[in-house]
Amino acid sequence: MSATTFKGGVHPAEYKELSLGSPVEAYLPKGDLVFPLNQHIGAPAKPVVAKGDHVLAGQLIAEAGGFVSANIVSSVSGTVKAIENRTTISGGRADCIVIENDQKYELAPGVGTRRKAEDISDEIIINAVKAAGIVGMGGAGFPTHVKLMPKNKNDIKFVIANGCECEPYITCDDRLMQDHPRRIVDGLKLVLSLFDNAQGVVAIEDNKPQAIKTMQEICAGEPRISVQVVQTKYPEGGERNLISVISGRDLHLGQLPADVGSIVCNVASLNAIYDAVYKSTPLMERYFTISGDAVKNPKTVIAKIGTSASELVEAAGGLKDGATVKKVLCGGPMMGIAMGTLDVPIQKANNALTLMTTDPVEEAEKVQTACIRCGRCARVCPIHLVPQMMARDAENGDYEHYEKIYGLDCISCGSCSYVCPSKRPLMQTFKQAKAVIMARKKAEKAAAAAK
Repeated sequence: MSATTFKGGVHPAEYKELSLGSPVEAYLPKGDLVFPLNQHIGAPAKPVVAKGDHVLAGQLIAEAGGFVSANIVSSVSGTVKAIENRTTISGGRADCIVIENDQKYELAPGVGTRRKAEDISDEIIINAVKAAGIVGMGGAGFPTHVKLMPKNKNDIKFVIANGCECEPYITCDDRLMQDHPRRIVDGLKLVLSLFDNAQGVVAIEDNKPQAIKTMQEICAGEPRISVQVVQTKYPEGGERNLISVISGRDLHLGQLPADVGSIVCNVASLNAIYDAVYKSTPLMERYFTISGDAVKNPKTVIAKIGTSASELVEAAGGLKDGATVKKVLCGGPMMGIAMGTLDVPIQKANNALTLMTTDPVEEAEKVQTACIRCGRCARVCPIHLVPQMMARDAENGDYEHYEKIYGLDCISCGSCSYVCPSKRPLMQTFKQAKAVIMARKKAEKAAAAAK
């Protein structure tokens, strides 16, 4: 574990100082709560409530729709107002459960019941995590109980707590590590208890000195856990890059982290595991950052899942006087999703809203030129692709060659677009190419099944 970074990557301006110093406060939503049934990787959840039902905070409202799926619980008490198709934070549409908040926040029976350490078994851990509906909270949204059940559990050598938080503006994981290091470590120890041959590593970028200090203090004396300070560089927190840095092994397309002996959990997911196992509390809320140069009082809040994004912007004081918002992102400026409206609910895997007075994409389009073949994109690609050649295939519609030579390895980090002197929308081009290829595969599979 001698490496501190990976080859490639970029150093965008961080802007974390905007929100890092503000106190973290719990925000209680005023309006309806909306719960998309597809807020995780895998099959959508299936409703177990109906319009008119009264629900309590922590109550199951939709159960996992398959092995790779996740439960959804209500984060408030109130009445099921509707189950209907709505716009989600990604801009797509999905079936959603809408709950009218009664402002009482009454807990469902059993929520908050504490378990003793001696009563906790592997089966209890897995079942508690599954019941709680925990997913990857760094953005991926993969159901955590599935991640904790690899076929080759004896081959797991590293359980990595991802505290890198390399995306600009976002500080929710940094604040969580400062505020609740013990909960994170206890969650990590629960995961480690499932893997007898593994060591726990808390990975933190070196631009988070206070988080490093608090985590090192809590981990002191822990025989199976260490803190590894890694270089501040984007995308250091990407799963593939982090596994390479910590374990020295490369994760290739089609492989899961467990295939190279690693399990990676975001620190927020580990905090949720602690709640689920020790406190019988499902995933109802999370640390969430609202930032950007258009926001009056950038901050991190404790937000309930299903809260409207517009309410969270108001919780940060709304917009600065005279500010005109040109870009709203779910996430940060490198991998964030552009939003057309704030009238959408935040989901389990969402960690931030970034409101900007300029639109970098719009500005780049004004000065975009043809590729000058400088090779900068290839030098910064964290997984060693050749974006210049990929863009040529994608723009020519040669998707067969694109897939044959480059596969679908691109992680959409945006490093290539960031350094391109010609201001070409490389990442967007690759996203579109991947979508076309995946749509074709789906159509071919359906056609084959119909024969």
